[in-house]
Amino acid sequence: FLLFGGMNLYDALLHAFSTAGTGGFSNRAASVSFYDSAYIDGVITVFMILFGINFNAYFFIITKKFAQAFKMEEVRYYFGIIGIAILIITCNIYHIFGSAAKAFQQAAFQVGSIITTTGYATTDFNTWPEISRTILVLLMFIGACAGSTVGGIKVSRILILCKTVRKELHIFLHPNAVKKIKMDGKAIPHEVVRSTNIFFIVYMLIFSSSIFLIAFDDFNLITNFTAVAATFNNIGPGLELVGPTGNFGMFSWFSKLILTFDMLAGRLEIFPLLILFVRDTWKKF
Repeated sequence: FLLFGGMNLYDALLHAFSTAGTGGFSNRAASVSFYDSAYIDGVITVFMILFGINFNAYFFIITKKFAQAFKMEEVRYYFGIIGIAILIITCNIYHIFGSAAKAFQQAAFQVGSIITTTGYATTDFNTWPEISRTILVLLMFIGACAGSTVGGIKVSRILILCKTVRKELHIFLHPNAVKKIKMDGKAIPHEVVRSTNIFFIVYMLIFSSSIFLIAFDDFNLITNFTAVAATFNNIGPGLELVGPTGNFGMFSWFSKLILTFDMLAGRLEIFPLLILFVRDTWKKF
């Protein structure tokens, strides 16, 4: 599809692999905006979103179990979040582009790029209104589906956390009630709920610690906050000094080490990296 849009073979291969792996690497300094093509933007948007879907859904489709694929709760919420985000941002940036079609194109691309943690950019969304920027930052944390190539917390974990809160509120009102947390109509084992809660706690501890440690470079809070969000969730661009037209070059070597750790921890789902620092791990060898 990219070849049909006028890309040469090398660029098409590179951007195809980068889109499939939600890595966001482009051989062009201006990223995808270099091509200035609504067609290429559309192709990459569609495939970024497709690669953010839980691959179990594709297994169900391949095995012709279409009903199971479309009943996956995580996938439905994933598309719901994307749809709502695109709609709000399109309305919010309409005055910038002066065209509903152009605003939708840019909103869809950036939403797809951020929620799938790909990190491509076709415009400087750092100059967008605060509502749009806030939505994009929130999408950095949500991420796409588990069982895909993306980073971030993942939609499934967000759902489990929300359902856990709802369960606790229900138990507060009805202490003797027995209520199970369910996903796709099936009860979620307590171990899964527990591991999700612990993951979120450790996630927030590392995130807040990273913001504090890089604050010694004396950059503004939005830059520091989104720098950690962009690296920890494997996005790429953040806001302010680390926006789509900026980079991380101004950080000190110490801050770069912290952000490098965040990138590795975020990509490895935190625990595989942290376990390397536990003494018992090394004793076994």
